[in-house]
Amino acid sequence: MKLCIAAVLLVPCGVAHGDPRYTQSDFGGVGLLQTPTARMAPAGELSINANRTEPYSRYSFSAQPLDWLEGTFRYTAITNRLYGAESFSGGQSYKDKAVDAKVRLYQESHWLPEVALGFMDLGGTGLFSSEYLVANKRYGDVDFSAGIAWGYMGSRGDFGNPLGVLDDRYNRRPTAEGSGSFSNGYFRGRPALFGGIAYQTPWAPLSLKLEVEGNDYKNEPRDNSFRQDSPVNLGLVYKLADSIDVSAAWERGNTAMFGITLHTNLASRKAPVKTYDPPAPPLPAKAPNTPPDQVDWAAVSQRLHDNAGYNVQRITQRGPELVVYGEQQRYFHSAKAVGRASRILDNSVNDQIDWFTLVSERYAMPIEETSVPRETFREVVNNREDLQDLHRQVEVNRASERTQTLLYTQPPKPFTYGVGLGYKQNVGGPDGLLYQVSADLDAEYRFTRNTWWSGLLSVNLLNNYDGFTYDAPTGLPRVRTDLRKYMTSADVTLPTFQLNHAQRLDQDLYGMVYGGLLESMYAGVGSEVLYRPMGQGWAVGADLNYVRQRGFEQDFSLRDYRTVTGHITGYTDLPFNLQGALSVGRYLARDWGATLDLSREFNNGVRIGAWITRTNVSKEEFGEGSFDKGLYLSIPFDELMSLSTMRRANLVWAPLTRDGGARLNRAYSLHSMTDGRDSDLFYKNIDKITE
Repeated sequence: MKLCIAAVLLVPCGVAHGDPRYTQSDFGGVGLLQTPTARMAPAGELSINANRTEPYSRYSFSAQPLDWLEGTFRYTAITNRLYGAESFSGGQSYKDKAVDAKVRLYQESHWLPEVALGFMDLGGTGLFSSEYLVANKRYGDVDFSAGIAWGYMGSRGDFGNPLGVLDDRYNRRPTAEGSGSFSNGYFRGRPALFGGIAYQTPWAPLSLKLEVEGNDYKNEPRDNSFRQDSPVNLGLVYKLADSIDVSAAWERGNTAMFGITLHTNLASRKAPVKTYDPPAPPLPAKAPNTPPDQVDWAAVSQRLHDNAGYNVQRITQRGPELVVYGEQQRYFHSAKAVGRASRILDNSVNDQIDWFTLVSERYAMPIEETSVPRETFREVVNNREDLQDLHRQVEVNRASERTQTLLYTQPPKPFTYGVGLGYKQNVGGPDGLLYQVSADLDAEYRFTRNTWWSGLLSVNLLNNYDGFTYDAPTGLPRVRTDLRKYMTSADVTLPTFQLNHAQRLDQDLYGMVYGGLLESMYAGVGSEVLYRPMGQGWAVGADLNYVRQRGFEQDFSLRDYRTVTGHITGYTDLPFNLQGALSVGRYLARDWGATLDLSREFNNGVRIGAWITRTNVSKEEFGEGSFDKGLYLSIPFDELMSLSTMRRANLVWAPLTRDGGARLNRAYSLHSMTDGRDSDLFYKNIDKITE
């Protein structure tokens, strides 16, 4: 007892050792302090990190799209160096942008360690470029790591490059040029060893770190050189809350580090309880006696709108099947909408009806139809059958026109509008994070069910783009680098104001034409076609647009620059639950090339992705960055709010704004409008059919 009382000053008595946690390094990504480890966070993990180690202030965003792949976008301020001449940068410190990647080569087994291969500053300026091979082995609460690094993390150069036996070029590492292109000097130069220990203390919130790094700080970027009293770094991480870590360390033997990490897992986190949704209608004890031709379908349509989120277009009957045509406008997960609609229909018609079919439409274009067996659905909701029985019987098919009896047609409501907040951002250049917060009014008027006008009125509330003084040199027409002028010339703007027409041209073929103010910088006319077979993991589309540059005030004025732009795009599912899109065509600056987009969408709709664009523009014409690339995150608001919604939050991190590889930001995309043709999305979330 006395030992236990004495020990309570350090560790609470009886507390078991905490589970191992994967925390972020100073550079972002799972690691120790200045060194990475082979460990990976769970798939879907997302973290935002900030830390300070004189003279570096680092801000990073790390994402784990796959359990074996980690990506990081990092923004570093070198605070003892100016961005350039004082006439150019004023007092702004030098800013560096970088993209990192780490790939797991082998997962830890009983005898063998986990092994990972990583690249730091993979496609940035190259100032902190490094490559490494690292291994980890855990024994209880202690996790050991050891690795070899080339470049920045291995600048101590402990020994000659073992790859030199293959080619003499591996013995010399080229100097970083700051171009933003992919390096041609991977694994070159003298490497160094690094390693360390992560210890999960018996007190669950606290982890300790010790490492030996391979950087001697004698050749830091921008002609910096620091004294290193010791290559051993010591640190700790304290879990302040479930999603907040704070860290502190003593590095180089003479320098303090302090940092904070905000993190969550977007794939496994529980969405908030939808307390502001209407309750799901209860099922009747038995079917009503009302035959389909005597139902008050106007009242049923209103309930389908209010509770199931369907804007009903018409209701028909084909034999024992009741069919509802309409647009879903509330529930992100179609299974939830279908389940609620089935409850309402089950309360409305007699037992002549055995199937409920919901035909999902977008602007009168049938996308898919979901058919629910009435009896099985009722048994599952009442917990008398397993959900898997319903999974096997529910059918998601191509919407088809068949002989049917019209029961009801809903009069159209042509005008709709909404009010909300808008947010825009730009990361890059000497001015750091630029942003705008606006009050937005969006409106839509439907002349017919598939011909409509749409517009957006935006009022500036908060904006720091007037500090964006850097007009990047370019050898191309300024199709995007006049960003500051568009963001600061007027407080009330019309980002979009356009007329649209969409139509299903064949069973799997869709088409669309549009014209007007298409985005904040361009007006014009265009068209798109998409071939997307039902239930298939691929599609092919094409768009063609004639556009003219808009005035900086984003009103109806136009500037002289005009061009034709368009792309052919192939979409496909890839191994490892990835989705890919390859677009080939002509960009806004009249350059020709291709964009590759790779992403991972989790079952809850969260999407993490990255893109890269290469065109026939030379590095000199493009300017800093050499080519266009970036990361993005798309999160359904349904995962964040206590009210169901189909809207998304889209965040994009593009290291630089340049004119090469710039695409038209169209308001509508046939591929996103036809997402319902991917039946896997429904079946992955079929558990929501009972909610």
